[in-house]
Amino acid sequence: MLDIQNIRTQFPILAQEINGKPLVYLDNAASSQKPISVIETWENYYKTINANVHRGIHTLSQLATEEMELARKKVQKFINAKHDYEIIFTKGTTEGINLIAYAITNLIKKDDEIIISYLEHHSNIVPWQMLCERTGAKLRVIPMDDQGILQIDVLNTWLNEKTKIVSVNQISNALGVINPIDEIIAKTRQLSNAFVMIDAAQSSPHLKLDVQKMDCDFLVFSGHKMYAPMGTGILYGKQESLKQLHPFHGGGEMIATCSFEKTTYADLPFKFEAGTPNVGGNIALGAAIDFMENIRLDNIQQHEHALMEYATRHLSEIEGLRIYAEKANRAGAISFNLEGVGIASDVGMILDKMGVAVRTGHHCTQPIMAYFDIAGTVRASFAIYNTFEDIDKLVEAVQKAQRMLS
Repeated sequence: MLDIQNIRTQFPILAQEINGKPLVYLDNAASSQKPISVIETWENYYKTINANVHRGIHTLSQLATEEMELARKKVQKFINAKHDYEIIFTKGTTEGINLIAYAITNLIKKDDEIIISYLEHHSNIVPWQMLCERTGAKLRVIPMDDQGILQIDVLNTWLNEKTKIVSVNQISNALGVINPIDEIIAKTRQLSNAFVMIDAAQSSPHLKLDVQKMDCDFLVFSGHKMYAPMGTGILYGKQESLKQLHPFHGGGEMIATCSFEKTTYADLPFKFEAGTPNVGGNIALGAAIDFMENIRLDNIQQHEHALMEYATRHLSEIEGLRIYAEKANRAGAISFNLEGVGIASDVGMILDKMGVAVRTGHHCTQPIMAYFDIAGTVRASFAIYNTFEDIDKLVEAVQKAQRMLS
């Protein structure tokens, strides 16, 4: 059995009060809180070894390089990548997707096709639209049903030699729906030669990732949703897939040779890591992985699944409350609205007065909201430090909001 109360003591921010009430933090799909081990790792870097990496012969530079490259190896193990140089440090999921969408431009021509899904965050829509504008390619969108379940049978007729990339999320940030990525990847491999990219921003904190088993070409996620600092993220790419792409940024670190006549590019991973990296943040990302692996991903998944079931059961008992995608396989987040309450943010503000932090709005998924003909939802999302008591306080606060707004 996990000692959740002991885990909570590792998160200093959870001890505070908001509006005179104990903080109930249920906005983890936006950004999780950070354990003291991560905070201290980040602080220790700046206190003791602050230096640029890969470029210095002095001791601090060598120590900083060793620590950041150790973090790269921790990420490699965390997602079971074959090589550590398949791990590219980024600012987050959004940069990772934009990197691929830009770097693949040379491989895309007019009337080629890019496939995404209806469940995507704007960050996995807009970069592909921009790619289509640059190249004349066409964007196709896998439809969903009223439960937020993707209708992937369309891939049987869509996938062909014109399909160049299929990019889908593993878990919907807006609805918490777990998508059938294994089946999507298998269909893609069977029916086309397209690249496959997985947006794991919402799955990396909750599910065990194995990129070799998935057989995806690329996978992206953010550090700040899995207990690491903001401004950190990862792009994984198969060696043979990354080598086909042009660099995203030009500058220092990513060159092999540079002259006014010609520049040649460095080997992986540095080809895609131009400029000074977020050294302290990347090292702290390694500490966040240590934190998660000390608890074990299967324990995290089991605890959060219990929270999801408990929250679904008790919220569904509130008359007039609608849970979106209630019958779908979900993880991490639960999205709902109250009948007769036109603006989700009104509910969120009342919850905040009671110390309960949730997210309201369209969650950067306006197509999903348009499908349900709503402006937004209230979203509660979970992390390892959340408790059943947190859910009880959420339910109590929602009931109060319903009374006040009806």
